[in-house]
Amino acid sequence: MSRPLYKDLNSTLRTRFGCRVQKITIDAGLTCPNRDGKTGTGGCIYCNRLGSGTGASVRLTVREQLAIGKEALQRRYGAAKFIAYFQSFTNTYAPAGKLEKLYREALSVPGIAGLEIGTRPDCLEESILELLSRLGEETYVCIEIGLQSAHDRTLRLINRGHDFLQFADAAARCRSRGLDVCVHVILGLPGESRKDMLATARILSGIDFQGIKIHLLYVVRDTPLHRLYAAGEYRCLEREEYFDLVGDFLSLLPPSIAIHRLTGDPHPAELVAPAWALEKQKNLNGIRESLREKQLWQGKYFRLPVPEPGG
Repeated sequence: MSRPLYKDLNSTLRTRFGCRVQKITIDAGLTCPNRDGKTGTGGCIYCNRLGSGTGASVRLTVREQLAIGKEALQRRYGAAKFIAYFQSFTNTYAPAGKLEKLYREALSVPGIAGLEIGTRPDCLEESILELLSRLGEETYVCIEIGLQSAHDRTLRLINRGHDFLQFADAAARCRSRGLDVCVHVILGLPGESRKDMLATARILSGIDFQGIKIHLLYVVRDTPLHRLYAAGEYRCLEREEYFDLVGDFLSLLPPSIAIHRLTGDPHPAELVAPAWALEKQKNLNGIRESLREKQLWQGKYFRLPVPEPGG
């Protein structure tokens, strides 16, 4: 039997739930402290006004979004259970009472087997963690924490509004409550070398987390990154360059964590560059082929981190 290239999410969820499980993305109509002035304004330099989401909340409830998603995913994949994925903006940035109503509305929908909640390290105060911990005693809960890079200089450049130590603390507090943690990272951020990106993988190897999303940085219209790109101050990664980076990144990660993503899903109407980012299946196939050619797999070079965080 050949060695698996990486621990894919579908297999991980099937093992946990005993059947095919799919995520349904939800826009809960929330915002972000990096937009409303609490932490900053304007958001991250790559993020548009929709917060990397769908904008569905302006016209659909959580229950309605889930009903539409269930129908589509049952038809396409034959999925039996679903995870309600609160994706757009920061989904713990509201009073605990409001959040509980949103989360429980999702859990009240038949077939919803758990929650995945996208958030930031600076939006996980104790009252929110207490709520998430209670929910975690009832159902599967995974907290997706946006990190993007382990380097503070990069986090400042992309206007994240938090540093690496805030992320590490947030992840540890989630784990102390028994919550799964999925880390969000981006390859190709401005100013980062190959060495910097791989250092993020090494640094993360010292953190207790259960899953990771690896994204390509692509340029979306009407963002600060778009302006940098138009001025010739930012270069997108080439396709083969990205494949190569992902392979090396995976080889440094713990073999036990689930890989939730290996690239992104840009909206065709919003994407400026690179055009190849739209070819998701071709890119996934290319990443797998690159791993085989280089004889790499997740965890091949896993070891305790050497680089210091926050450099």
